[in-house]
Amino acid sequence: MPETVRLNGYSDQIELGFVEREVTPEPLMKLSIRLHLSSLSLSNTISILELFGVERARSTVSNWVHKANLQPKEGRNPDHVAVDETVTRLNSKQYWLYTAVDPETNKILHSALEPTRKNGIAQQFFHDLRQKHSVEDAVFLIDGSASLQAAVARHSLDYRYEKHGKRNSVERVFRDIKRRTTAFSNCFSNTDATTADEWLKTFAFAWNQLI
Repeated sequence: MPETVRLNGYSDQIELGFVEREVTPEPLMKLSIRLHLSSLSLSNTISILELFGVERARSTVSNWVHKANLQPKEGRNPDHVAVDETVTRLNSKQYWLYTAVDPETNKILHSALEPTRKNGIAQQFFHDLRQKHSVEDAVFLIDGSASLQAAVARHSLDYRYEKHGKRNSVERVFRDIKRRTTAFSNCFSNTDATTADEWLKTFAFAWNQLI
């Protein structure tokens, strides 16, 4: 299915209540947000706006995306949840990226960017995941991460060690999230971890609408 068609699916879910004294027509603002979240760079996004006779800075479009405060839908009830932790870099500093994905749908359930890798952080990740979704009866698919295994056990959740099987279908999701996080860091060299974490949640919203 052409990407332009798929983009139409979540236009109405983008709220622009934050807009104040903005002269850009709302349909073009929504188009800009959708294009950027579907992997178009900020430079190419503002080039599209120019086709409509609207000139805006890259920072303006980025601000629209940030203020729209898009979040993945909560309240899901998956049978399985694949969880991954991987190291990534932001402004040349090392961070740990935690991600939970439903392998049946490849939808992102929750993500978090943390400055270190500790059992307490992994436990908090599962706590936040449980607050958002009904996962008490789900089977968690965990790789060799000792901190993830300890955290899921601490929450008395069912899990199994798995590097293949159902995890195969979500490995590309984990890779793409990490790739996009790195690209985001490269584009915004002064971005702090909090802003990057908010961007991840926005990206998760877009990903879930497009798959």
